Amino acid sequence: MLLEVIAVRDPEAPALDEPDPELRDQENVPLPDESVTFEPDPSARLASEPYRRAVEKYMAAEVVPYVPDAWVDDSKTKLGYEIPLTRHFYKYVPPRPLEEIDAEIRALEEEIQGLLGEVTA
Repeated sequence: MLLEVIAVRDPEAPALDEPDPELRDQENVPLPDESVTFEPDPSARLASEPYRRAVEKYMAAEVVPYVPDAWVDDSKTKLGYEIPLTRHFYKYVPPRPLEEIDAEIRALEEEIQGLLGEVTA
């Protein structure tokens, strides 16, 4: 914390041996299509050739063109799945007609005016 207050970042400075935590980012990488079972520790699967290739391919196509010195810290790699709940469970309900909404707003305005009249009278 103190270092952030008294130090100034210099993008022209020589590279350090440590990564800059302020520049850390994460990505959701599409994984290979292969049948898998639950494993309490998926580190062996993450180290397998298809998974490493998927991460390298994603990095080369989506990250490195924009951040040429980006790299993957394999010790922080996690395996997870995204379940798009909205896509599976959301049911579209069209909005009420504008006339109905407008009439409700007018009725609420009249009610508010009546309540204000009681308070100020």
